[in-house]
Amino acid sequence: MEKGRIILLNGVSSSGKTSLASKLQDQSPYPIYRMDVDSFASMTPEKFNHGKDYYVQYKFLSKMFHAVRLFSDMGFDLVVPCIFLEGGSFLEDCVTLLHANPVLFVHTACPTQELRRRETQRGDRKAGEAESQLDILVPQDTYDITVDTHALSLEECADKILQMANSPEKFSAFHTLWADIQP
Repeated sequence: MEKGRIILLNGVSSSGKTSLASKLQDQSPYPIYRMDVDSFASMTPEKFNHGKDYYVQYKFLSKMFHAVRLFSDMGFDLVVPCIFLEGGSFLEDCVTLLHANPVLFVHTACPTQELRRRETQRGDRKAGEAESQLDILVPQDTYDITVDTHALSLEECADKILQMANSPEKFSAFHTLWADIQP
């Protein structure tokens, strides 16, 4: 069975990952299933989302990429918006799990002024959250493609990504990251 393609969107908060994931689903001529942390987190019973029980949710969320790999292994194409930041092992865990799958690693970029505007407009974000993540987003430079969700429309970003998604043999970022973490 052919593995499903994984479009992994990585960028700071408010950079447009969720909107872009929806646009990719809308514009794709084939089904792309979205798996994201918010949807995965909503599976956790509310009573375990606070205090000392928060570890239960964290432990569950840390396994999300196992589910991503499983769906890809079953032939389903996925889009996965996420944020990889310094200080955790999520990126390394993800690369370890998915390096043998066809992963198109996409950096969603956006100018700082626009990030600030989006945070203010949304009203559900802490002011400065996105800007504080800019220097600690990992990786800083190893992607298959970067799209600027402010310079281009979401339609244009989705078109660029979908064009590249048609050539999994060109996906190289995860192979590079995998090689970097090998002893």
